[in-house]
Amino acid sequence: MDLNLLATFAAVARTGSFTAAARERGLPKSSVSRGVARLEADLGLQLLVRTTRHVALTPAGAALHDRIAPLLGSVEAALGDLPEQQEAPSGTLRLTAPVDVGILFLAEAVTRLTARHPAVTVDLHLTGRVVDLVGEHFDAALRVSSKLSDSTLVVRRLTPITLRHYASPLYLARRGTPRAEADLAAHDRVVFRSGPERLRLRPGRGDQPAGRQRIVCDDLLFVRDALRAGAGIGLLPAFVAEPDLAAGTLAPVLPRLERNAGHLHLVTPGARHVPPKVTAFREVLLEVLRARPAT
Repeated sequence: MDLNLLATFAAVARTGSFTAAARERGLPKSSVSRGVARLEADLGLQLLVRTTRHVALTPAGAALHDRIAPLLGSVEAALGDLPEQQEAPSGTLRLTAPVDVGILFLAEAVTRLTARHPAVTVDLHLTGRVVDLVGEHFDAALRVSSKLSDSTLVVRRLTPITLRHYASPLYLARRGTPRAEADLAAHDRVVFRSGPERLRLRPGRGDQPAGRQRIVCDDLLFVRDALRAGAGIGLLPAFVAEPDLAAGTLAPVLPRLERNAGHLHLVTPGARHVPPKVTAFREVLLEVLRARPAT
């Protein structure tokens, strides 16, 4: 039995009018009339007596209405109590992000979210793998990429990611500071394997970064720590290097030589209804990003 048909019948029985029921249900009057007729046909019973002046319940219609009205009210109340249906953000936000993004600034956004919306809790998974949001029941993911093409997901571009060269003052004092791009060939390099450092820094340049690749790894935070320790010169996003620049543990190298590594995206399942907890998280995340230096 279609619950919509029962709800349409209940609206007619309660209001005593097809017109009023159509207004309440947000439907054309003809759809309400057809819905009641279909319900009567399915049940094999006449539920309403229709005249030119009013609509009355038959004994069978009155008995049905008495039984279904409380049940429909319970269903509506249950749906209204779901966290995603409430106006204020609530419920558990299941979120996934790369480890480096999570460590560097996600804690600030999550803390701000839970402080602002006490009914929200966060279940955060930091991982390097691409999580199946729908299959693993996640509400949102943060991803860094130049292009996300999964048509089943909703992608919101947050901020560009720009890479620049950095090294420790200790390394630069020992080996000298490059003054031109060609000078990089004489230096040790620390390379993020998964990043775009292997791509062209400028049109027409070679695919491999200049200099000797002394350390290659797949963890951006390890690259940062190796640069701090004086291992060489490497590319980092500005949001990774900024605390070290302020502390003096890293220094910029050839600051005009940079590369766009794509964008930070907020990715959500492709549902028509976005839960308030996801909208609230997006708002605080943008606040945090706006307060940081350009990435």
